[in-house]
Amino acid sequence: MTLAVWAGVMIIGGLGSVARYMVDRAVARRVARSFPFGTLAVNISGAVLLGFVSGLTLSHHAALLAGTAFVGAYTTFSTWMLETQRLTEERQIWPAVTNLVVSVVLGVAAAMLGQWIASLL
Repeated sequence: MTLAVWAGVMIIGGLGSVARYMVDRAVARRVARSFPFGTLAVNISGAVLLGFVSGLTLSHHAALLAGTAFVGAYTTFSTWMLETQRLTEERQIWPAVTNLVVSVVLGVAAAMLGQWIASLL
């Protein structure tokens, strides 16, 4: 990989992280609940984006920058798992199970939606 690709990954990954923070906070402010709606919104919208990117015919470097750098930094598996574990610690078992099931089911559907949208282009 070239220095330009490395720099692109850093810059675009940084933008993805900032976007994640902004979306998570915006959703969390509107829905003041113990359920992690902000992380759910980020991960579902990220699944749509990644499905869309994977449905496009991109060069290896463009796919790396869009998919891995931006969407990879935007979505968050670790926060999803930590928040689910926190719900179980607080004995909120049904919300924890709901977070797991809804995230997986909607995530797969969202990725398929993104690929379908890309196929229309």
